[in-house]
Amino acid sequence: MRETGVEEGLLTVFVRHTSCSLLIQENADPDVRRDLETFFRRLVPPADDPSMRWIVHTTEGPDDMPAHIRAALTQTSLSIPVAGGRILLGTWQGIYLFEHRSRPHRREIVLNLMQ
Repeated sequence: MRETGVEEGLLTVFVRHTSCSLLIQENADPDVRRDLETFFRRLVPPADDPSMRWIVHTTEGPDDMPAHIRAALTQTSLSIPVAGGRILLGTWQGIYLFEHRSRPHRREIVLNLMQ
């Protein structure tokens, strides 16, 4: 942030997709990410799971609509305060791009820093 010259402000982070999301989460222990992924897979399994037979939108595969549902339960943008030229995340916090599809996708992030 210091290279921007902005000492005080607000950083908005936005992901331009409907099947992934952004989270601020514990970033010290990799088990946190694994547990989040397991929870969301249990909460919203793929469309080919017998419990999900009600899903109609499967154009891009059985993980497509569940990915949209997971994204609807999370968020596509974050607002993070900036002070002293640094983002004010807590000691253990990190920003996650939370991919809800089974296979990797190219993702675009937009950053907007307002003074």
